[in-house]
Amino acid sequence: MTTIGFLGSGNIGGTVARLAVEAGYDVVLSNSRGPETLVDLVQHLGDHARAGTSGEAAAEGELVVVSVPLNAVDQLPGEPLAGKVVMDTVNYYPQRDGHVTELDDESATTSEIVAGHFAGARMVKVFNNIAAPALGSLGRPSGASDRTALPIAGDDAAAKEAVVSFLDDIGYDAVDAGPLAEGWRFQRDTAAYATPYFGPGGREDPRPVSAEELRARLGEAVRYRDMSD
Repeated sequence: MTTIGFLGSGNIGGTVARLAVEAGYDVVLSNSRGPETLVDLVQHLGDHARAGTSGEAAAEGELVVVSVPLNAVDQLPGEPLAGKVVMDTVNYYPQRDGHVTELDDESATTSEIVAGHFAGARMVKVFNNIAAPALGSLGRPSGASDRTALPIAGDDAAAKEAVVSFLDDIGYDAVDAGPLAEGWRFQRDTAAYATPYFGPGGREDPRPVSAEELRARLGEAVRYRDMSD
């Protein structure tokens, strides 16, 4: 049984963990406050879930999800992730994370910054553009007419294939946006970020987004420097 390690178990991490357990995966959850603070979540997820330290989650996960604020990435263990497929959900919010020159001048993407910390990890950007309520409710079986797509970006083709397979298992199609350098196309405030999955009632009223619609949204993406005030 494949084990998914979680570095960060908040709204997105916890939701992906639930979807993974429901799909038959084992999960090891961690956060910055220690395993004892994850007792309730583990009990809710059942026998296929356990809590550990970030080092344990990184070491035991065959696939690993990084879901922490950008300003906490450098506190995570990097060495255990060398060679592993790492799913990066991290977004950049300057008001929370402090200003990062390469992100402010758009000479790098968030995932490229994250990948720089995890030397040797096979990084794939995913899950950063959808709110937890939508992610938790829009999954559908393969082939369903109302199946939702999520974007991915990465430099390692085999790693992307592994993530596409995982997404399929938890109920989602994937749209490949290209290398990590193209991850800006679904970062915060772009056309593919969050709002496509909002129904008439907002974030608590999720709507499916097809692969075709998502590709169109990615194509509409505009760099921050080119956005109107």
